[in-house]
Amino acid sequence: MEDNEFEKKLEEFKEIVESNDLEALKDAFEDYPTALVIDFLEDQTDTEIVKFINLLDLEDAGRIYSYLPIEKQIELYQILDKKTFSDIFTAMYSDSRADLFQEFEKEDQIEVLPYLDKKTREDVIVLSAYPPETAGGIMNTDFATILITMTCQQALAKIRKDAPSQKMIYYIYVVNDDMEMLGIITLKDLIMADPKDIVKDLYNDNFVYANVNEDREAVAQKIEKHDLVAIPVINNRDQLVGIVSHEEAIDIIRAEHTEDMEKFMGILPSEDEQTYLNTSSIDHFKKRVVWLVSLAAVGLISGVIIHHYQGVLEQLIILALYMPMMTATGGNTGSQAATVVIRAIALQQIEDNEWYKILFKELKISLMLSICVGGLVFIKIAFLTSMSLLPQGFTFNFIAFVIGLAIGMQVITSALVGAGLPLLVRKLGGDPAVAASPAITTTVDITGLLIYFAIASKALSLS
Repeated sequence: MEDNEFEKKLEEFKEIVESNDLEALKDAFEDYPTALVIDFLEDQTDTEIVKFINLLDLEDAGRIYSYLPIEKQIELYQILDKKTFSDIFTAMYSDSRADLFQEFEKEDQIEVLPYLDKKTREDVIVLSAYPPETAGGIMNTDFATILITMTCQQALAKIRKDAPSQKMIYYIYVVNDDMEMLGIITLKDLIMADPKDIVKDLYNDNFVYANVNEDREAVAQKIEKHDLVAIPVINNRDQLVGIVSHEEAIDIIRAEHTEDMEKFMGILPSEDEQTYLNTSSIDHFKKRVVWLVSLAAVGLISGVIIHHYQGVLEQLIILALYMPMMTATGGNTGSQAATVVIRAIALQQIEDNEWYKILFKELKISLMLSICVGGLVFIKIAFLTSMSLLPQGFTFNFIAFVIGLAIGMQVITSALVGAGLPLLVRKLGGDPAVAASPAITTTVDITGLLIYFAIASKALSLS
């Protein structure tokens, strides 16, 4: 749906709400897209949200409640009576239900459990037991299973009994009497087959699955790689215990990308996924201050280097004019190299034992870049500089060559540092994303100044 069409429908929905026509409002909650309804509800008070949810059938109420932010779900729990909440809670998607249950205080968990039916109670306890970073922690139980020995007619009857939601009914999972995962079959295949056909003769035993203890990012990558609607999750006994949907995979990939971006930019990731405006200034400060102060302290080395070469600067004042360009070029080059390498690592395009190939490729790329940047600097100084603050015996062509060479060398070393740091961190067992852009910039600033003044000092000694 286009943005302008979404806004138009949102206005229509608001008009229905303002009309106080309860029947029209109830129909609107069922007919309009869930994203639009959630967008509307987030601007309402908790009391108004409860009033609207109470108008819905339990299935719709559970669906809407599942999509509300977890903080809002907890707030609404505080004002709903426990019986009403338990009915809505039962109708929620199983993975959302487990996430909410894990966020409850112990007292609230104990308080809500007696209101739940046996199946829901067992389901939420089992799903809540898995670590949130694993496949078990993000899976849901919204799926249908059939026995391999069933006929297609019996299988369809069991699917109706399991009653999975419409969005999860595409894949049907084939199991044996011990719930061991044997394969999959599509609903279309079951419908098109003869009712007397046996599932054993129709199912596909070549399927992709995830282990219940597998990292959630790896699970999301499997779903993305194989373009799956959902992936089955099995335990160590090969029993089917849940599924992870493509919607969950999208959320995981988005969260991981956000976390990697924060790490790369030198920001400490937070546990809760709050929006920028909803995060307090103090929390923003805490996330940024550690890296910033640490790197500022390391950056003092740059001042020491400049002080050490103060004599060189006094003789060649022109060097000071191009120091900002040198540091900026180095930081940009290093960040570029780090970004492409970290992306390649995240997409599993490179292996640990290919580090030498990566560094050699970056060396070739940086050589070409250094010629471009160094050539630009040489032309600028040799032909477009009119100042005459040069020591006796020096020419603009010579100075242009020295500074161009230094900045060209800075490009090469910066690319190698930018590509090498993430690889080194990964080799040591860490997250490559922690090779933050500020850390790379600070490092290449120091190496760049050493190269810059070392070449300038050598030039002076040759004069």
